This record gives sequence, structure tokens and C-alpha cells, in this order.
Amino acid sequence: MLKMTFTKIEQEPLRSETKPVPLKILPFNEWPWVKWIELGTDMVSLQLALLLGYLVCRSADVPIPLELPSEKYLKLAVGLLFIPVGYWLAQIYPGYGLTLVERLRRRVQATLFFFLIFMAWDFFVNIATHSRGMLLITFLFSLIIPSVAQYYLRRLLIHMNYWGIPVFVLGAHRIGQQIVSTLLKNKILGLNPVAIFDDEITRWGSHFAGIPVIGGIDGAEEYVGKLDYVLLSISDEAYDRQVELVGKLQSFIIIFIPDLTYDQSILVESLDIEDIICLEIQKNLIWRGNSHLKSIMDYALGIPLFLLSVPLIVLFAVCIFLSSPGNPFFFQVREGKDGKEFKLWKLRTMYPNSDKFLNLYLEANPLVLSEWKTYFKLKNDPRIIKGIGNLLRKTSLDELPQLWNVLRGEMSLVGPRPFPHYHLEQFNAKFRYIRRSVLPGMTGLWQVSVRSNGNLMIQENLDTYYIRNWSFWLDLSLFFRTIWIVITGKGAY
Repeated sequence: MLKMTFTKIEQEPLRSETKPVPLKILPFNEWPWVKWIELGTDMVSLQLALLLGYLVCRSADVPIPLELPSEKYLKLAVGLLFIPVGYWLAQIYPGYGLTLVERLRRRVQATLFFFLIFMAWDFFVNIATHSRGMLLITFLFSLIIPSVAQYYLRRLLIHMNYWGIPVFVLGAHRIGQQIVSTLLKNKILGLNPVAIFDDEITRWGSHFAGIPVIGGIDGAEEYVGKLDYVLLSISDEAYDRQVELVGKLQSFIIIFIPDLTYDQSILVESLDIEDIICLEIQKNLIWRGNSHLKSIMDYALGIPLFLLSVPLIVLFAVCIFLSSPGNPFFFQVREGKDGKEFKLWKLRTMYPNSDKFLNLYLEANPLVLSEWKTYFKLKNDPRIIKGIGNLLRKTSLDELPQLWNVLRGEMSLVGPRPFPHYHLEQFNAKFRYIRRSVLPGMTGLWQVSVRSNGNLMIQENLDTYYIRNWSFWLDLSLFFRTIWIVITGKGAY
């Protein structure tokens, strides 16, 4: 099921043409071979995962059996060719309309299912245990390599205009315009709006974001058989019209978009109560069972990450001290779950007395003041220690000591960032109440989406979406996306 998040945007006005746009679908390169290219990419990626697993095992010096005879290597290589069958059954080829999180969930489940079969076969049939360690390593590579390969394949197909299918949007009012904006901004979904239909005659011949309003909604019936999807977004007041259209457009796959923007970024699930279709509004992270699952994930990943980070933290601390004498660590009191305050630890990236220096700098540079009030950050911040400070801020490695906060139960690996009080006070009471219901995180949705370029409204929308739509797969996706963001340094300053 397609799940979209709508954020508040500045609406682009509908621009009228001097002549009506002809009632036709704009050209779009829908390529039927996409699913086969994806399948072939997975087959090659899985063989690469097996080869890397084999090479790692050959070079490893660990006290568990890792060897794999050549004849068993061949059998396993053939067995891996069946995993894409599971992906096909999970409908991720091509999977238009699936988010990155949903793709990850289906891919992990299918891969895990097949590897459990391989391990069971090895245990009950082969009896010997010499290949199970290698199976485990290959499994880990099989989760990472194909997913990365598929992501960049989709980006390439998007660039070549071969990714996605054309869709109609029925309704040119506010929600319809938001749908168009969302789909154009998130082309990875593969639902490409090519035309808008609306019953308001005055809108015919106009455009929104380059997509034309080409006629009345009934005109969509003329294109039965030429495309599959329509997104229905007419206003809730026109209930009878909605019922009529659902009946008339049965040849299409209809994605109904209700107006739920009175509460931004809500995930809903369909619920069938006898013959009544309902929408169940979920607030996932507030449910106690999910909180326990999230805590298990925090400790399972947090403990090894903390142990691995200690040498880096020591190295960076020495570099900071040499560049700017003084305590290389810095803490600030932040608001946590249920409003409890805690000390958030960081590696110091600024010179001493930076707050006093900031006030003097803003007074002397009024033009920079608006940037500070919008983002509470400065692209060219004179307070940052040159060299090591810039590096740590760019890569966000100054946040590594917060792994200690995670182990103390004060923070989570993923969640809404704990803002300084001067930043937090800019939000409304309702949003602050929602934030207090969960643990703050080292990284979050808006950190991997917009990073330092997110203003207050974007931060509020994305944090609210995360809290109400939390899932294990969303956390896992954000965790791996954070690793990539740290490597590239994109959007940080």
C-alpha cells in the first residue's frame, strides 16, 4: 500500500494557458524491461556477495568453522539464484509506489527466509558444520550489496527517464497539488504524474509544477487500457462524487487520498469492519511494545558501536586539545523523554566562550541574524575550531560520545534530535508534547533528509511523522542512511 507524507509547502499557482491543452497523455518512456534488469542485477549482486563471503572466510582467522569446499560453493551459488524468486513474489520488481523502508522490509524478509532454508539444509542433510559460518557472512553481504546496487540502478533509470509509470491525478485543489509535488520530489516511488483532471472548468488549460490540467474528471475514462493508476484527491465535501467515480473508474487501480492534513504526516492503515471501510490512525512509537523493541535494537547495535568508537573518540580528543587547549569534551543540558533533562555529550568543535562570541558576531552582522533565526546554525560559523572542528562537524563524528547516552538509556540511536532549549522554545506546545513521549535520538528522519537545511516547519513535520510512523524497518533504513551521510558529509556544516 502506498503511504505518503505531505509536508506544508508553498503552493505554486495554477497558470492558465491562452489555449486549452489537448486531451492527451504526455509522452513518457515506460520501459517494460525494468523488472528483468532488476532481477539480473540481484542475481549478479548475490553472486558477488557469495564471492566476498568466501574470500573473507578464506582470509579470516577465527575459532569457528568457515571453510567451504568448491563443490558446495557451486551448489550454494545455484541456490542463491532462487532468492530473486522470493523478491519477485514479494512484488519488489519493479515495486512502483513502494517506499525505501517498505522495500527494505520485503527484501530482508525474503533473504532471511531463503538463508534459513539453506542453513536447515546444511544442518539436516550435510551434517557437517564447516559452511555455516560462511553462510552467515554471505547473508550479511546479501543484505547490503543487492540493496545498494538496486538503489543506484533506480537512480540511473530515473536519470534516463526509464523508471516509473504514468499516473493521473484527479483533483487540482490543494491536496491534488500536494500529491503532484510529493511525487515529483520523490521520483524513486515511480509514480509519475502526467496529467491532472478537475471538474472546475476554469482550471482547464492551466498547469501546476509543469503538469497540465487537461479536462474534467470524467475524461479519464477515455484512457482505460493506456495506464493503470489514478490518484483520487477530490475534496471530502463531494462525497457523492467520490462514490460515483470509484464505481466508474473500476478499470483503474485507484489510490484514494483523503484530506488528513489537519494533522500532518499521519500513517493510516485500512481496516475492514464487516462492510464498512475504515482508516486506522496509528501512533506507533507511543505503543509500549514498540518502545521495548526499539530499546533492544539500541543495545544490540549501541554496545558494539560504542566499543568500536572509543579509539576514535580518544584520537579526536587529542587533536582537539592540540588545536584548542581545554576540555576536548562538551556537554549541554537537553530535554529528554517525559521532559526529563540529561547531559548530552559531544566532542568540542568550538573555541571556548563561543556563546559570548556568537552574540557579538550576530550584532555586528545583521544579515547573518536571519540565517541563525531560521536554522539555528551558520554555514560559515566563526566559532568552529579550524581543521579538526570543521571535519567533525562535516562528518557529525562529534556526536560519537552520545553512544554513552544511548547506553545510559537517555537517548536512542534513532529518534527526534534533542534540541538546545533556545531552539526547542521556538516550537508550539503540541509538538513539544509529542517529542517528550519518546527518547531523543543520535540521528533522525530530518537529519538524513535535509540535515542542516531544515527549518522549524520541516523539522516539526518530519519528527512528527517519525514518531507516529515508527517501525523497526524505518529505524534500520535511517541507521544505514546515516552511515552514508556521515561518509559523504552531505548537508552538514
